[in-house]
Amino acid sequence: MSPLPVESVVGAFLLAFPALFSIVNPIGSALIFHQVTSGRSRDERRRMATRIAIYALIVLLASLWCGGYVLNFFGVGLSALRIAGGLVVAFTAWGLLMQPEAHEARKTSAAEPAQEAVEDVSFFPLTMPLTTGPGTISVAIALASQRPASDGHLISFFGGVSLAAVGIAMIVWVFYHWSDAVTDLLGPVQARVVSRLIAFLLLCVGVQIIVTGVVGVIGGAEIPLR
Repeated sequence: MSPLPVESVVGAFLLAFPALFSIVNPIGSALIFHQVTSGRSRDERRRMATRIAIYALIVLLASLWCGGYVLNFFGVGLSALRIAGGLVVAFTAWGLLMQPEAHEARKTSAAEPAQEAVEDVSFFPLTMPLTTGPGTISVAIALASQRPASDGHLISFFGGVSLAAVGIAMIVWVFYHWSDAVTDLLGPVQARVVSRLIAFLLLCVGVQIIVTGVVGVIGGAEIPLR
């Protein structure tokens, strides 16, 4: 069976969802969220979970919709964007696969100001960089580079990746909202196992994006971003 084309809503969703799920890693992030907000009441943590999910959705949609067009301003072609984005995705996935502890440590360190802050910290640092940091933005832009060249399929493509972003935001809300249950059920060791499995999927997505970009360069059909 051949994979679903990204020109379809389902194909674009299936491309974007596992990649975004792996880089956002809502399971591991929920453990960190629970740790750094342990001094707050359950109701306050759940209100923060709702705000974080909304902010994360905004960051994801902005990166998916606008990232490629921002690069267009600097004259970056679509094949070049695919190769560079695929490399970023692949290297990120490799780090998640081989050293998930280092990734968790960086996220924990970035979220530490939330432990002492009295004011609302839902956007910084709990949305950025804990939930949707620079790595997530880079992956989202790389996914956007997979958009079809034909304008007639753009709506389907961006509809599919947008649905993936909505799905990720909903999962973030669920895991953060019940972060205490996630912590009791999984713990860091089991969460790390799940993260490794999903990181392998992200690695495959990154390689596929690179292959698509290389085929475009070899075929001599370099497509400018519009």
